[in-house]
Amino acid sequence: MEASILMAAAMAGAIVVLTPGPAVLALLGIGAAQGRRAGAGFLIGHLVGDTLWAMLALTALIGARVIAPVVFQVLAVVCGAYLLYLGIRAVLVRRDATGQVSTSVRRPLHRGLMFGITNPKSYPVTLSVFTALLAQDLDALTVSNAPLLLGAVILGFLIADVILIWLVGTPPLRRLYRAGEIWIVRATGVMFIGFAVTTLWQALRPA
Repeated sequence: MEASILMAAAMAGAIVVLTPGPAVLALLGIGAAQGRRAGAGFLIGHLVGDTLWAMLALTALIGARVIAPVVFQVLAVVCGAYLLYLGIRAVLVRRDATGQVSTSVRRPLHRGLMFGITNPKSYPVTLSVFTALLAQDLDALTVSNAPLLLGAVILGFLIADVILIWLVGTPPLRRLYRAGEIWIVRATGVMFIGFAVTTLWQALRPA
């Protein structure tokens, strides 16, 4: 496989991770509030979901369309419901007796894992980015070289994760987050609800 194709695959992986959406918003909140270590834990967990959706997208792109559409419909409903739950919790957040906002995530790795697997934007965004960057090389994408292609995508994921971990630990971002924490959390919750409603509508509307 040509190096240019592998570079395009790695770039596609990085773009998928860096594209603003529910996961990036969740990471910014966790990392800015709890530091780079918590943010890194979230992203390590999320990498499992990134890899799963990348495998499904590559399967569709290569042409082995063996996954029934109803599978993605059910996944969309689960994803939308989970995101709606997180959004409502964020919108209803309150300050505790000490005046702090109780948004600390006790298990960032677990939250990242759940978020990665149920992120409603992951499959369509991953497939669209892969199509945009790899469609011109479809003849070179085969089952035999799929592992190498997936490896390049994961490398892109990791590079983007390092960038995000650095970003969430920067002092300006953490100061900005602390200055308006409760309103940032609530605004993020509203966006989560918007993503969730859109996802559920698209999954449940009549064909």
